[in-house]
Amino acid sequence: MLYNLHVKNLALINEQEVEFENGLNIMSGETGAGKSVIIGSVNLALGAKADSGMIRTGAEYALIELTFGIKNEAQLRSLKELDIPVEEDGTLILQRKIMEGRSVCKANGETVSARQLRDLSNILINIHGQNDHQELLHKKKHLEILDDFAGEELLQLKEKCAKAYGSWKDVMKALDETNLDERERERQKDLANFEYNEITDADPKEGEDEELETRYRRMVNSRKIAEAAGIAAEVTGAGDSGESAADAIGRAVRELSSVSSYDDKAAELLEQLSDIDNLLSDFRHAISSYIDELEFDPEDFATTEDRLNTINHLKDKYGGSIEEVLKYRDEKEEELKKLEDLAAYRDGLLADEKRFHDELLSACKSISDLRKENAKALSELLRKALEDLNFIDVRFEIDVKPDGERVSAGGYDDVEFMISTNPGERIRPLDQVASGGELSRIMLAIKTVVAEKDDIDTLIFDEIDAGISGQTAWKVSEKLGLLAKGHQIICITHLPQIASMADTHYEIAKGTHEEGGNERTVTRIRKLSDDERASELARMLGGATITDSAMENAREMMRQAEKVKSK
Repeated sequence: MLYNLHVKNLALINEQEVEFENGLNIMSGETGAGKSVIIGSVNLALGAKADSGMIRTGAEYALIELTFGIKNEAQLRSLKELDIPVEEDGTLILQRKIMEGRSVCKANGETVSARQLRDLSNILINIHGQNDHQELLHKKKHLEILDDFAGEELLQLKEKCAKAYGSWKDVMKALDETNLDERERERQKDLANFEYNEITDADPKEGEDEELETRYRRMVNSRKIAEAAGIAAEVTGAGDSGESAADAIGRAVRELSSVSSYDDKAAELLEQLSDIDNLLSDFRHAISSYIDELEFDPEDFATTEDRLNTINHLKDKYGGSIEEVLKYRDEKEEELKKLEDLAAYRDGLLADEKRFHDELLSACKSISDLRKENAKALSELLRKALEDLNFIDVRFEIDVKPDGERVSAGGYDDVEFMISTNPGERIRPLDQVASGGELSRIMLAIKTVVAEKDDIDTLIFDEIDAGISGQTAWKVSEKLGLLAKGHQIICITHLPQIASMADTHYEIAKGTHEEGGNERTVTRIRKLSDDERASELARMLGGATITDSAMENAREMMRQAEKVKSK
């Protein structure tokens, strides 16, 4: 559940903190007091798009923090899969700091992306905005609601269907590529043949380019190398002029050898010098051989350069490495086989297309059957929920129509909500019947039914009461009270009937305070006592002044609400 909301420097809010409770949390206040800012701040903390215009005038940043307590094992598993840190006691603090041109998001002190926050929102909280019920006018939303209700079993079938759909689309693409006239087929065949032969004739070997580069580099710099090697040879004794290092070391060996029998230290030094003499002798032989190999052969150089140019040309044309070039050659070989016997290749693709399409249709049928099964169950649950919301004689059905001509990764069904709200009226599509107030109640019914199946503990309703009043408002109030028995509900409302059902009631009000020597407008939130609740209900009941009769009406509404909740 959502324990705490802390907001600083956001719009008209200077700094406010709200401690939410279990059950039904009601927020009320005058129009324009800033109620939408509260829901907006929750959305921002959960990754909604932010801009610097939201920052309170004169402040450098805006800050929103949400503190959740998570006990549900399924939610904890989902958070772990997202690599979101959670305290041992289940505490999760989400923080978002909004600054000019950027924002910083954190989860329990560790930086996360806004995308991760949005993923979190689907796990932790369900927010119903002021216009969300308008989505019910679109059939796409009907399909989404039904599939959510069907749950994990349908999700697994859709994964299988998506895999079959992908295979079928791949074969269809390959088939489309075989629709060639004879002239185009010959053109592609000639091109593939040329490219295949060009690589095959060159016969590049893996690692050959590196070996050629080394040889070429040595040949290009052979004069410099030869000069340096010659000097090194002369100095160490492999040359023909002057006294060399080898001569000097040889004389030193002879001198020490003549006295080594007189002193152990001299013998030890002689041994070290003899090792040096041996190493130098090996070096002289090695550098002599190296110099012989360095003799520049123009013909060999030309051959190496031509071969290197050929290899680099293939790499530039067919891939950045010899491995890629060889892979391209193999692809051209396969393409040639297809083009040389296009009919047989196409027949094979047609057989694959039929097999994959049959698998896809089978997967779509399994999905459709499960949707129809769940549509019956969901229709009945929604019908009962709508009766509880003052739809006196309502008929509600979910129409699932399979269409094999419109297969997709998610199946081939067209799903539509059908309703009749008046006796004697035929059942018709929802968008042809329902008014704004009816859509609000239908959405509440859906939320109530779906909430029993998902793992989300906290639901937020922003003015779910749009377009309703009187007895219907009481019914909506009772339904929210019932839903709050198993969930934490946070609800913004203008209706006293709904507010009277509150387990905890908050007032959102606009006021002023002095800031930097100037009067500034601020939005404040405070928890109401029972007496203050009665006063707020009396205000919501209407009238310029709160009279004794309005207060008594408010208290009576609170007593009625308590009776309903006690049942």
